[in-house]
Amino acid sequence: MDIIYLRDLRIDTVIGIFPWERAIRQTVSLDLEMGWDIRRAAESDHIDHALDYKAVAKRIIAFVEASEFQLVETLAERIAHLVLEEFAVPWLRLRVSKPGAIRGAQDVGVIIERGERP
Repeated sequence: MDIIYLRDLRIDTVIGIFPWERAIRQTVSLDLEMGWDIRRAAESDHIDHALDYKAVAKRIIAFVEASEFQLVETLAERIAHLVLEEFAVPWLRLRVSKPGAIRGAQDVGVIIERGERP
């Protein structure tokens, strides 16, 4: 299996459980790995045979910017479902973090894997 990835996709959104967090937008950072067989795209050299990572990124950005979840866990699950369903990706690994959310830590977040590895 091949992997298409996005690293450190930064998106501003409403996320958090505290009242002050509900009143502001914070940056979340995403790393996404998606299982995909790239052989057909490599052979044809045509985007129609590839996983269009720009389209994936644009869809995730629009979704996250419009969201207002309390938990990073919920955001991660919803992003994973969106990518699996809308882009027919068989497997993904997703890291969602909130940089600077904990004093003394670079970031905090979750890493999930969903789908089946071919």
